[in-house]
Amino acid sequence: MEEITHLPLERPEENAIAKEAGVTGSLRLHKFLSNVFRNTRMVRVWLPPGYEEARNQSRRYPVLYLNDGQNLFDSATAFNGVDWHVGETAERLIRQGIIPPLMVVGIDHAQNDRMKEYLPYRSLNPCVLLPQGKHYPLFLVSEVMPFVSERYRIAGGPENTGLGGSSLGALISLYTAIERPGMFGRLLLESPSLFASKGSILRRSRALRHWPEKVFLAVGTRESGREDKDRQIVEDVRALERIIRTARLDEESLLVRVEEGAAHSESAWAKRFPEALEFLFGNQGKEQPSE
Repeated sequence: MEEITHLPLERPEENAIAKEAGVTGSLRLHKFLSNVFRNTRMVRVWLPPGYEEARNQSRRYPVLYLNDGQNLFDSATAFNGVDWHVGETAERLIRQGIIPPLMVVGIDHAQNDRMKEYLPYRSLNPCVLLPQGKHYPLFLVSEVMPFVSERYRIAGGPENTGLGGSSLGALISLYTAIERPGMFGRLLLESPSLFASKGSILRRSRALRHWPEKVFLAVGTRESGREDKDRQIVEDVRALERIIRTARLDEESLLVRVEEGAAHSESAWAKRFPEALEFLFGNQGKEQPSE
Protein backbone atom coordinates (compact mmCIF):
# COMPACT_ATOMS: atom_id res chain seq x y z
CA MET A 1 0.00 0.00 0.00
CA GLU A 2 1.23 3.46 -0.88
CA GLU A 3 2.18 5.67 2.03
CA ILE A 4 2.23 9.45 1.77
CA THR A 5 4.02 11.69 4.24
CA HIS A 6 3.66 15.47 4.08
CA LEU A 7 6.73 17.38 5.22
CA PRO A 8 6.96 21.16 5.58
CA LEU A 9 10.11 23.01 4.67
CA GLU A 10 12.42 22.75 7.66
CA ARG A 11 14.66 25.81 7.55
CA PRO A 12 12.46 28.64 8.88
CA GLU A 13 15.31 31.12 8.89
CA GLU A 14 15.63 30.65 5.11
CA ASN A 15 11.88 30.81 4.54
CA ALA A 16 10.80 33.87 6.51
CA ILE A 17 9.69 35.70 3.36
CA ALA A 18 7.74 32.69 2.17
CA LYS A 19 5.96 32.29 5.49
CA GLU A 20 5.05 35.96 5.58
CA ALA A 21 3.52 35.52 2.14
CA GLY A 22 1.33 32.76 3.58
CA VAL A 23 2.16 29.96 1.14
CA THR A 24 5.25 27.76 1.00
CA GLY A 25 6.36 24.79 -1.02
CA SER A 26 5.75 21.33 0.44
CA LEU A 27 7.38 17.94 0.28
CA ARG A 28 5.47 14.68 -0.06
CA LEU A 29 7.04 11.25 0.41
CA HIS A 30 5.65 8.19 -1.35
CA LYS A 31 6.64 4.61 -0.69
CA PHE A 32 7.21 3.21 -4.16
CA LEU A 33 7.39 -0.43 -5.30
CA SER A 34 9.30 -1.09 -8.53
CA ASN A 35 8.45 -4.14 -10.60
CA VAL A 36 11.45 -3.49 -12.83
CA PHE A 37 14.00 -3.68 -10.01
CA ARG A 38 11.82 -5.67 -7.58
CA ASN A 39 12.50 -3.39 -4.64
CA THR A 40 10.97 -0.52 -2.70
CA ARG A 41 12.19 3.04 -2.23
CA MET A 42 10.88 6.52 -1.49
CA VAL A 43 9.86 8.97 -4.18
CA ARG A 44 10.00 12.56 -2.86
CA VAL A 45 7.77 15.11 -4.57
CA TRP A 46 8.36 18.79 -3.91
CA LEU A 47 5.39 21.00 -4.80
CA PRO A 48 5.83 24.73 -5.47
CA PRO A 49 4.09 27.50 -3.53
CA GLY A 50 0.46 27.85 -4.58
CA TYR A 51 0.13 24.35 -6.02
CA GLU A 52 -2.88 23.52 -3.85
CA GLU A 53 -4.61 26.89 -4.15
CA ALA A 54 -8.03 26.81 -5.81
CA ARG A 55 -6.95 29.31 -8.46
CA ASN A 56 -4.24 26.90 -9.64
CA GLN A 57 -6.29 23.69 -9.80
CA SER A 58 -6.17 23.60 -13.60
CA ARG A 59 -2.51 24.59 -13.83
CA ARG A 60 0.09 22.01 -14.87
CA TYR A 61 3.73 22.28 -13.84
CA PRO A 62 7.15 21.49 -15.33
CA VAL A 63 9.02 18.79 -13.45
CA LEU A 64 12.66 18.00 -12.74
CA TYR A 65 13.44 14.39 -11.84
CA LEU A 66 16.62 14.00 -9.78
CA ASN A 67 18.42 10.84 -8.69
CA ASP A 68 19.73 10.15 -5.17
CA GLY A 69 16.57 11.61 -3.68
CA GLN A 70 17.85 11.11 -0.11
CA ASN A 71 20.38 13.89 -0.66
CA LEU A 72 18.11 16.60 -2.03
CA PHE A 73 15.80 17.94 0.65
CA ASP A 74 16.77 16.85 4.15
CA SER A 75 20.11 16.72 5.96
CA ALA A 76 18.78 13.86 8.12
CA THR A 77 18.73 11.52 5.12
CA ALA A 78 21.54 13.07 3.06
CA PHE A 79 25.02 11.62 2.65
CA ASN A 80 27.29 12.99 5.39
CA GLY A 81 24.36 15.09 6.63
CA VAL A 82 24.60 17.62 3.78
CA ASP A 83 21.68 18.07 1.37
CA TRP A 84 21.21 20.12 -1.79
CA HIS A 85 18.63 22.55 -0.30
CA VAL A 86 16.50 21.83 -3.36
CA GLY A 87 13.19 22.98 -1.89
CA GLU A 88 14.55 26.24 -0.51
CA THR A 89 16.43 27.04 -3.70
CA ALA A 90 13.48 26.30 -5.98
CA GLU A 91 11.12 28.33 -3.81
CA ARG A 92 13.45 31.33 -3.73
CA LEU A 93 13.93 31.33 -7.51
CA ILE A 94 10.19 30.94 -8.08
CA ARG A 95 9.37 33.86 -5.77
CA GLN A 96 11.97 36.02 -7.48
CA GLY A 97 10.42 35.25 -10.86
CA ILE A 98 13.64 33.66 -12.12
CA ILE A 99 12.02 30.30 -12.85
CA PRO A 100 8.36 29.36 -13.23
CA PRO A 101 6.60 27.36 -10.53
CA LEU A 102 7.77 23.78 -11.03
CA MET A 103 7.92 20.45 -9.27
CA VAL A 104 11.02 18.51 -8.26
CA VAL A 105 10.83 14.73 -7.90
CA GLY A 106 13.63 13.06 -5.96
CA ILE A 107 14.00 9.36 -6.68
CA ASP A 108 15.78 7.59 -3.85
CA HIS A 109 18.63 5.28 -4.73
CA ALA A 110 18.42 1.60 -3.84
CA GLN A 111 20.84 1.68 -0.90
CA ASN A 112 23.24 -1.28 -1.31
CA ASP A 113 22.18 -1.72 -4.94
CA ARG A 114 22.82 1.90 -5.88
CA MET A 115 25.87 1.21 -8.02
CA LYS A 116 24.18 -1.71 -9.79
CA GLU A 117 21.19 0.42 -10.75
CA TYR A 118 23.24 3.43 -11.79
CA LEU A 119 25.75 1.55 -13.97
CA PRO A 120 24.54 0.39 -17.38
CA TYR A 121 27.80 -1.39 -18.26
CA ARG A 122 30.13 -3.77 -16.47
CA SER A 123 32.79 -1.90 -14.55
CA LEU A 124 35.97 -2.62 -12.63
CA ASN A 125 36.19 0.92 -11.21
CA PRO A 126 33.86 0.90 -9.38
CA CYS A 127 33.60 -2.88 -9.40
CA VAL A 128 30.14 -3.89 -10.65
CA LEU A 129 30.11 -7.10 -12.68
CA LEU A 130 26.33 -7.53 -12.86
CA PRO A 131 25.04 -4.02 -13.61
CA GLN A 132 21.32 -3.30 -13.83
CA GLY A 133 21.48 0.23 -15.20
CA LYS A 134 20.22 -0.76 -18.65
CA HIS A 135 16.84 -1.22 -16.98
CA TYR A 136 16.86 2.27 -15.49
CA PRO A 137 15.24 4.07 -18.43
CA LEU A 138 12.36 1.57 -18.30
CA PHE A 139 12.07 2.01 -14.52
CA LEU A 140 11.92 5.79 -14.86
CA VAL A 141 9.70 6.10 -17.92
CA SER A 142 7.26 3.24 -17.37
CA GLU A 143 7.05 3.28 -13.55
CA VAL A 144 8.16 6.48 -11.83
CA MET A 145 6.91 9.04 -14.34
CA PRO A 146 3.41 7.51 -14.68
CA PHE A 147 3.23 7.19 -10.88
CA VAL A 148 3.90 10.91 -10.50
CA SER A 149 1.68 12.06 -13.38
CA GLU A 150 -1.28 10.07 -12.05
CA ARG A 151 -1.07 11.91 -8.73
CA TYR A 152 0.11 15.38 -9.69
CA ARG A 153 -0.56 17.94 -12.39
CA ILE A 154 2.46 17.48 -14.66
CA ALA A 155 2.97 19.54 -17.82
CA GLY A 156 3.77 17.40 -20.84
CA GLY A 157 6.50 17.69 -23.43
CA PRO A 158 10.31 17.61 -23.25
CA GLU A 159 10.46 21.36 -22.66
CA ASN A 160 8.70 20.73 -19.32
CA THR A 161 10.63 17.59 -18.36
CA GLY A 162 14.08 17.56 -16.79
CA LEU A 163 16.35 14.81 -15.51
CA GLY A 164 19.57 14.90 -13.57
CA GLY A 165 21.85 13.80 -10.81
CA SER A 166 25.40 13.76 -9.53
CA SER A 167 28.25 11.27 -9.79
CA LEU A 168 26.79 7.88 -10.79
CA GLY A 169 23.36 9.52 -10.59
CA ALA A 170 24.52 11.85 -13.38
CA LEU A 171 25.94 8.93 -15.35
CA ILE A 172 22.61 7.09 -15.38
CA SER A 173 20.80 10.35 -16.21
CA LEU A 174 23.03 10.77 -19.26
CA TYR A 175 22.48 7.15 -20.26
CA THR A 176 18.70 7.54 -19.91
CA ALA A 177 18.69 10.70 -22.03
CA ILE A 178 20.65 8.85 -24.71
CA GLU A 179 18.39 5.80 -24.66
CA ARG A 180 15.19 7.88 -24.65
CA PRO A 181 15.97 10.76 -27.02
CA GLY A 182 13.37 13.48 -27.23
CA MET A 183 11.78 12.69 -23.87
CA PHE A 184 13.86 15.00 -21.65
CA GLY A 185 14.40 18.59 -22.70
CA ARG A 186 16.48 19.54 -19.64
CA LEU A 187 19.53 17.61 -18.42
CA LEU A 188 21.55 18.28 -15.24
CA LEU A 189 24.92 16.49 -14.99
CA GLU A 190 26.93 17.18 -11.83
CA SER A 191 30.37 15.55 -11.59
CA PRO A 192 29.33 12.67 -13.87
CA SER A 193 31.34 9.46 -13.36
CA LEU A 194 32.38 9.29 -17.01
CA PHE A 195 35.43 7.16 -16.19
CA ALA A 196 33.26 4.18 -15.19
CA SER A 197 33.29 1.17 -17.51
CA LYS A 198 36.40 2.57 -19.21
CA GLY A 199 34.53 5.55 -20.58
CA SER A 200 31.81 3.55 -22.33
CA ILE A 201 29.24 6.30 -21.85
CA LEU A 202 31.42 8.79 -23.74
CA ARG A 203 31.58 6.45 -26.72
CA ARG A 204 27.82 5.91 -26.54
CA SER A 205 27.25 9.67 -26.35
CA ARG A 206 28.76 10.20 -29.78
CA ALA A 207 25.81 8.40 -31.39
CA LEU A 208 23.23 10.85 -30.02
CA ARG A 209 22.24 13.53 -32.50
CA HIS A 210 19.21 15.05 -30.75
CA TRP A 211 20.37 16.25 -27.34
CA PRO A 212 18.08 17.83 -24.77
CA GLU A 213 17.35 21.47 -25.50
CA LYS A 214 19.34 22.54 -22.44
CA VAL A 215 22.22 20.77 -20.68
CA PHE A 216 24.01 21.92 -17.51
CA LEU A 217 27.35 20.11 -17.08
CA ALA A 218 29.61 20.79 -14.11
CA VAL A 219 32.65 19.41 -12.30
CA GLY A 220 35.21 20.49 -9.72
CA THR A 221 38.98 20.45 -10.11
CA ARG A 222 39.49 18.58 -6.82
CA GLU A 223 37.00 15.75 -7.30
CA SER A 224 39.29 12.96 -6.12
CA GLY A 225 42.07 14.78 -4.27
CA ARG A 226 44.66 13.14 -6.53
CA GLU A 227 46.14 15.47 -9.10
CA ASP A 228 46.46 13.06 -12.02
CA LYS A 229 42.97 11.65 -11.52
CA ASP A 230 41.49 15.11 -11.10
CA ARG A 231 42.97 16.17 -14.44
CA GLN A 232 41.46 13.12 -16.11
CA ILE A 233 38.02 13.75 -14.57
CA VAL A 234 38.03 17.31 -15.90
CA GLU A 235 39.26 16.14 -19.29
CA ASP A 236 36.41 13.61 -19.45
CA VAL A 237 33.94 16.43 -18.87
CA ARG A 238 35.63 18.50 -21.57
CA ALA A 239 35.39 15.48 -23.89
CA LEU A 240 31.66 15.24 -23.24
CA GLU A 241 31.38 18.98 -23.86
CA ARG A 242 33.05 18.55 -27.26
CA ILE A 243 30.69 15.71 -28.13
CA ILE A 244 27.66 17.81 -27.25
CA ARG A 245 29.01 20.86 -29.08
CA THR A 246 29.45 18.70 -32.18
CA ALA A 247 25.71 18.13 -32.00
CA ARG A 248 25.38 21.90 -32.48
CA LEU A 249 24.36 22.91 -28.97
CA ASP A 250 25.28 26.56 -28.61
CA GLU A 251 26.07 28.66 -25.55
CA GLU A 252 22.36 29.12 -24.82
CA SER A 253 21.80 25.37 -24.85
CA LEU A 254 24.88 24.05 -23.04
CA LEU A 255 26.41 25.56 -19.91
CA VAL A 256 29.64 24.03 -18.62
CA ARG A 257 31.14 24.90 -15.25
CA VAL A 258 34.58 23.72 -14.14
CA GLU A 259 34.83 25.02 -10.58
CA GLU A 260 38.34 25.56 -9.29
CA GLY A 261 38.99 23.73 -6.03
CA ALA A 262 35.52 22.18 -5.80
CA ALA A 263 35.30 18.62 -4.48
CA HIS A 264 33.09 15.63 -5.26
CA SER A 265 30.53 16.47 -2.60
CA GLU A 266 26.91 17.30 -1.87
CA SER A 267 27.95 20.78 -0.73
CA ALA A 268 29.56 21.52 -4.11
CA TRP A 269 26.47 20.33 -5.98
CA ALA A 270 24.19 22.30 -3.67
CA LYS A 271 26.25 25.43 -4.32
CA ARG A 272 25.88 25.08 -8.09
CA PHE A 273 22.23 24.03 -8.03
CA PRO A 274 20.75 27.57 -8.17
CA GLU A 275 22.64 28.37 -11.36
CA ALA A 276 21.73 25.00 -12.84
CA LEU A 277 18.03 25.42 -12.08
CA GLU A 278 17.99 28.94 -13.50
CA PHE A 279 19.77 27.86 -16.67
CA LEU A 280 17.55 24.84 -17.27
CA PHE A 281 14.18 26.41 -16.45
CA GLY A 282 14.84 30.15 -16.42
CA ASN A 283 11.97 32.42 -17.41
CA GLN A 284 13.98 34.94 -19.40
CA GLY A 285 11.68 37.64 -18.13
CA LYS A 286 8.39 35.87 -18.92
CA GLU A 287 7.21 35.38 -15.33
CA GLN A 288 6.63 37.80 -12.50
CA PRO A 289 7.72 37.06 -8.93
CA SER A 290 5.29 34.97 -6.92
CA GLU A 291 3.25 37.04 -4.49
